[in-house]
Amino acid sequence: MATVYFRFAAHGSDAPLRAPLLEALLARAARSVSIVDWRVDALRVIVPEMAAAPDAKDLPSVAAIALNGSSSARWACVATPMHLDAGLSTVSLPPDGLLELQTDEAIELMQSFNRTFGGELVQMRVGAAATLICEFDQPLNVTTHDPETLVGHDLFGAQATGPDASHLRRLMSEIELWLFDHAVNRVRSAAGKATLNGLWLWGGGATNVRIPTVCGWAAGRDPLFAAFGEAPEWPGCNEPVRAGEPPRAGEPDRAGEPPRSGEQRPGVIVTRSQPGGSEWADVEKCWLQPAAAALESGALATLDLSSAGRRYSINRGIHWRFWRRARPWWESFEIMNGEVQ
Repeated sequence: MATVYFRFAAHGSDAPLRAPLLEALLARAARSVSIVDWRVDALRVIVPEMAAAPDAKDLPSVAAIALNGSSSARWACVATPMHLDAGLSTVSLPPDGLLELQTDEAIELMQSFNRTFGGELVQMRVGAAATLICEFDQPLNVTTHDPETLVGHDLFGAQATGPDASHLRRLMSEIELWLFDHAVNRVRSAAGKATLNGLWLWGGGATNVRIPTVCGWAAGRDPLFAAFGEAPEWPGCNEPVRAGEPPRAGEPDRAGEPPRSGEQRPGVIVTRSQPGGSEWADVEKCWLQPAAAALESGALATLDLSSAGRRYSINRGIHWRFWRRARPWWESFEIMNGEVQ
C-alpha cells in the first residue's frame, strides 16, 4: 500500500483563512513529527533507498537532482525569481514574492543572462517547470537557504555564507542591476504581473553525483520534484505543470509491469498555494479530495500533510477518529501571527 506526500505553503499571513477539508483530515491524523528538510522527508516516500535509511548527508543537491545528470558543469545552483520589498534599511520577501515563470520567460532570461554573464565561469539553463539553474565551472563552498523559509523575513541574515560566498553574493547583486528594466519585466509590468528584481541562488552542489532512483510519481512546480519528468495531468485537474503521474488501473508503471486494479503508487504533491487562498479550491479539487477518497476507500495506505516544519500522517480508516474536533490548520503547524513558532 502506498503513501502520498502533500506539501503546501504556510507563511506570511496575519489573518489566514480556514480550510475545512484539510482541517478535517488533520483532526484524524494519527501523529505528527518535526521535520528539518521537507524535501528529504518527501523523497523517502518515492525513493526506496531513502525509506530504508533516510540520511540527508547522502542526498544530492536540489540543483543536481534538477539537472538529473545532464550537466557537464562542476557545480550548479537554483536561481529562484523573486520580487523583493526594499525598505529604508531592510530587504524582505513578501508572501507573494516567490514568482513562477512561464517557459518563454525563462528561456528569454536564460539567453539574456548568458549574453551578459555567460562564459567559462557561469552559464544559465532552464530545467523542468521553467526552473532557472546557474552552472559553474568550479565547485563553490557555500551555505545557502531555501527561499521558501525566508518569506516574510529580512534577507540580510540569510545571505550565502562560506569561503566562496562572496562569489554568489556579488553575482546576485549584479543580477539585480541586470533585471532592472529588463525586457521580461517590461512585458510583465504591462500585463499587471509582479516584476523580478532578484534571483535567489540556493540549493547548490556538485553535479557529478549519483541521482537516486525514483519509484513513484511527483506533481507540482518545485525545482527538485519537477525534475522527475512532466506527464499528463490527473483527470479534472487544472494545475498547469505536472511532473510525473500516478498510473491508472491497467496502465504500466515505469518498470513496465502493470499495477493491480485500483493500486496506487507512492507520490509527492507540491503546491505553493496556502490553505484558504484564492487558488486553494482548485488544489483541493485536483489533489486533496482524490487523495482523501483513496484513503477512505483503502486504495491509499497513508496521506502525509506537510507544511512549515511539521508533517502529519493520516492512515487508512480515517473515519475511526471522527470525534476529534477540527481546529484551524495553522495551529496544527504551529504558525501564529504569520510566523512559525
